[in-house]
Amino acid sequence: MKWISFRISGRESFGIVKGDRIIDISAFFAESECPRTLVELISRPEKLAHIEKQQDAMHGAIPCKDVQFLPAIRPSNNVMAVGKNYRKHVIEMGSVADIPEAIMIFTKSSNTLVGHKGTIPLHEDVTNELDYEGELAVVIGKEVTNISEAEALDAIFGFTILNDVTARDLQVKHKQFYLAKSLDGSCPVGPYVVTKDEIGDPSSLRIQTCVNGEKRQDGTLNQLIFPIATIISELSKGHTLMPGDVIATGTPDGVGKAMKPPRFLKEGDIVTVTIEGIGTLENQVM
Repeated sequence: MKWISFRISGRESFGIVKGDRIIDISAFFAESECPRTLVELISRPEKLAHIEKQQDAMHGAIPCKDVQFLPAIRPSNNVMAVGKNYRKHVIEMGSVADIPEAIMIFTKSSNTLVGHKGTIPLHEDVTNELDYEGELAVVIGKEVTNISEAEALDAIFGFTILNDVTARDLQVKHKQFYLAKSLDGSCPVGPYVVTKDEIGDPSSLRIQTCVNGEKRQDGTLNQLIFPIATIISELSKGHTLMPGDVIATGTPDGVGKAMKPPRFLKEGDIVTVTIEGIGTLENQVM
């Protein structure tokens, strides 16, 4: 299934995309029983099973063109993200010596979230070096702790696209990732969450990032230093992962900071991140 979170006529909801239309979640439940968010639904497997039984017989009623895209999912916790997880990206930002021996984890705060077609603020009063990072993000489907790599993929609900927008100068200034990666609007997520049964083996997925139509990043998930199963297993050690948690898996080479000279985002730029099987996440810098 392909899930969308949206706003229409001042009302926020979510539902399943069928062609160019949406089946609103309210079509499946009485008002008193209807989940309010995708995270809430993921947390209720019996409600998911109810939808799976009915969705093939239902047709979308809301045209996709009539809705405002919201962040495809809003995790209850902050977004978790893996740094330095593509070899060529590590080298373009430093050297071979910087390739990590253990997973590097940071978080982006919830105020960063923005949907497909939403605006990425330029934050000119804070940074002069705003940069893009197209990534595949994993959505966790159940509560897990201390799981093995063999169990990890079974914990996935689905996948989405994430742009880990980063203020490079703040990253250097503060010598850590949080502030540089948590400016308001610096985490576009979407346009959809696609369930894992429709994706198959995520290691075969291709990810491309373009700025104003110019291709900047082009990588495949089989290039990850730490594969998805390893990431989930490591994050679950002594740290409970919850339904709806979002984990960004890292970005390929081709970021603006590494270009000669560097090419940072500027007002009016349109950034697109495309992952086959999920779609294209598009946002404008303003």
